[in-house]
Amino acid sequence: MQIDLVALIVDEYDPAITFFTDVLDFDLVENSPSLTNDGRPKRWVVVRPPGAQTGILLARADGEHQRAAVGNQAAGRVGFFLRVDDFDAAYLRMGQAGVTFVREPRTESYGRVAVFLDIAGNRWDLLGAT
Repeated sequence: MQIDLVALIVDEYDPAITFFTDVLDFDLVENSPSLTNDGRPKRWVVVRPPGAQTGILLARADGEHQRAAVGNQAAGRVGFFLRVDDFDAAYLRMGQAGVTFVREPRTESYGRVAVFLDIAGNRWDLLGAT
């Protein structure tokens, strides 16, 4: 058993795809036309870190209720965790790409960590070895 996908509600597909592929260096696994339950067009967009099994379904907000969740999927807490092999290189590359870090790097018992915002404003932990 494994978690296959986690949905992330975004304002628009293309800027989110660019953020995850160009800034975080994820792979674009799928980008296919689809339909909502009531027949309106949407897209099925999946990104995932290279070599990872679990992906992120980028879901464009549909309606006011979903638009209110953009950037607040974890109610202001860190809700996503990205572990990298080279923390310093990832931190530097992401900073140069314009990623907003809201907590500077620090060392914890579980490794190095810094909190950053994704394109929608959700908080993520960037994690690496000490």
